[in-house]
Amino acid sequence: MTKQLKLGYNTGYWGSGPPAGALDAIQEAERLGYSSVWTAEAYGSDAITPLAWWGAHTSTVALGTGIIQISARTPAATAMAAMTLDHLSNGRFILGLGVSGPQVVEGWYGQPYPRPLARTREYVDIVRRIIRRDEQINAHGAFYDMPYTGDDGTGLGKPLKSTIHPLRTEIPIYLGAEGPKNVALAGEICDGWLPLFFSPKENGFYQRCLDEGFAAAGDPGKAARFDVASGVQIIPGDDAEKCADLIRPFLALYAGGMGARGANFHFEVFARMGYEDVALKVQDLYLAGKKQEAAASIPLAMVEDVALVGPPDKIRGELDKWRDTCITTFLVSGPKQVLPMYAELILG
Repeated sequence: MTKQLKLGYNTGYWGSGPPAGALDAIQEAERLGYSSVWTAEAYGSDAITPLAWWGAHTSTVALGTGIIQISARTPAATAMAAMTLDHLSNGRFILGLGVSGPQVVEGWYGQPYPRPLARTREYVDIVRRIIRRDEQINAHGAFYDMPYTGDDGTGLGKPLKSTIHPLRTEIPIYLGAEGPKNVALAGEICDGWLPLFFSPKENGFYQRCLDEGFAAAGDPGKAARFDVASGVQIIPGDDAEKCADLIRPFLALYAGGMGARGANFHFEVFARMGYEDVALKVQDLYLAGKKQEAAASIPLAMVEDVALVGPPDKIRGELDKWRDTCITTFLVSGPKQVLPMYAELILG
């Protein structure tokens, strides 16, 4: 028997301004039994402010950042925001974190990118310690120095702990991850994983990564508690090819244009799926400015590996293979009017 999935609503990135109708859609999602609502950030709108604004108009859905970029804020700033929003939402906050990529980290935040896994491990540890509030923070690692001990400081810094008491001493932390070591790290140090471009045929690979992390955590019950909240695009329609056309530009952007040649983690995901030749062609076309040609070169099979497209009966027939994976929460997106259909498909 296949498992029952939870359903979350992903508001996505902003364009030139707030997504139209987002609050109405969020309230509709809550009414329909969606379990969570998620925001995102790149180098425009931030993930926390919209979540606080929209969360004030809801009462039951969990409020997740999918994701906060760790280079954007110190661990202390992230912990402060997490505790604050957790209080304001009465314990509904989920802290989704990720490292982003070198173009954004170094280009937008002016921070060095190397050693992202080690940096993430150190960052999550400090955030958890601050939220627990059972000690003054002394943290002197390779990336963060609290209190600061550098020669260019005043030497007046002292160990501190938060002035507010957390509503929950353990706020759930999820990690956005694509590579095998990063997925394993999510299983080891976090409470959930936020995949991108998950494919059911790669479930065995990802499950092995998670199991490696669970084993390193030394917590026998962790696997049963762990949430895999995966974004899944669902485009129903009579013609699967035409439905896929709505997803192809998105895949082309990530496989071909998101990141530099040789430093694109999304490209590597598709290459692992067996589409390296396609991804190379998409990347060549995209980086040459031929975005439409790049999208058109993506075959239907590649779309169907990471999304659900076509007639509703086809989508229903394909859902079981998604349920039979490590995914526990579907994260869907779209306008208010499509949310009941998603609820009927996923929640039954």
